[in-house]
Amino acid sequence: MNTSFNSAPEIVFLCGARDFHAMDWFRSAQQTLPNDRLCVLTDLIAGEGFHDLRRPGDRVFELFILDPLLLHTPSRLANVWRNVLKLAVFPLQVWLLRRFDRRHTDARYFCHSMYYLFLAWAAGVRFVGTPQGSDVLIKPYRSKAYRYFAVRSLRAARHVTVDSRPMRDRIRELAGVEAVVIQNGIDVRSILTETQRPSDVAVPERRYILSIRGFTPLYRIDAIISARNRSVRFADVPLALRYPFYEDDYRTTTLPMLRSGDLDVGRVEVAEIPRLFGEARLVVSVPSSDSSPKSVYEAIFYGCAVAVTQHPYVDDLPACMRSRLVVVDLDDPHWLDDALERATTIQRQPYQPSPEAVSTFDKIETFKKVSNLLLT
Repeated sequence: MNTSFNSAPEIVFLCGARDFHAMDWFRSAQQTLPNDRLCVLTDLIAGEGFHDLRRPGDRVFELFILDPLLLHTPSRLANVWRNVLKLAVFPLQVWLLRRFDRRHTDARYFCHSMYYLFLAWAAGVRFVGTPQGSDVLIKPYRSKAYRYFAVRSLRAARHVTVDSRPMRDRIRELAGVEAVVIQNGIDVRSILTETQRPSDVAVPERRYILSIRGFTPLYRIDAIISARNRSVRFADVPLALRYPFYEDDYRTTTLPMLRSGDLDVGRVEVAEIPRLFGEARLVVSVPSSDSSPKSVYEAIFYGCAVAVTQHPYVDDLPACMRSRLVVVDLDDPHWLDDALERATTIQRQPYQPSPEAVSTFDKIETFKKVSNLLLT
């Protein structure tokens, strides 16, 4: 642990405790800062089928917890209902945040997703804000009220961090704020340890097409299944669907498209991830909109070939990472066949990350950049 931070202010993660990305930032902080100077302040712990991501020893404080009032499974209706609840209890959450801040007088807040920026702005606390892609790329253009509060919150932040150039440029356009681009970090050190196998350890057979994104319409899981089903050359290659979250209606209507031998994996434990990537003949991530996909970076570091749709993050990657990608056009009926053929060639060569790739995507290094902003 870095003892230079022993006298640091208390860093409060104002976020959903069920939010994997927010809690992953918290785990990175625990490897960088003293645990007694870190805590989570949350209004969501589980609910809607999400897992409780807390661990023994975590310092977690509660605002008004919405979990008992949420619907049981994720769906469009559940999203609407959750947003209605958040709006209804917003004044109460602001009051609870102010009370917490009076008791934690040296706190600095790291707000993950725009709702928590709203809270921090309304409560008048000192914060660094990290909005998500749709928070600035889509939602401000659908609602004038949302745009108004987003602009006020972005301007109130001590610093704003984002994970892509388009988000940085849009925030500059919206609020006149210069956001700092900090990538979503991954556990590079653990991955490299896992992938550097002794020569006498058998390499797993790459046997299926692996989808790694959420099971919602944005990620076009139905298009992946359809492409495999209509393939002449690769129709017998099984699909494995790993997804950290899902929309119940879309999942229910899409799963019948699967064939015998396909795997509905869902969420997996961290210990299972190396095996999944090691057995993937091709990893697929083809959303209609994307910012900086952490799961794609993990797949690359695990040595996979990844089929992706064109988004700005692709051009910003180090050359060693771009070389593991196959950029596809879903309007081409043979996109999956071509990607599978190219994947075979790509995966003949083990992935060797460049120093640039390691320094840019190692989650300990990326959180150090965030902590520098929090402590200034």
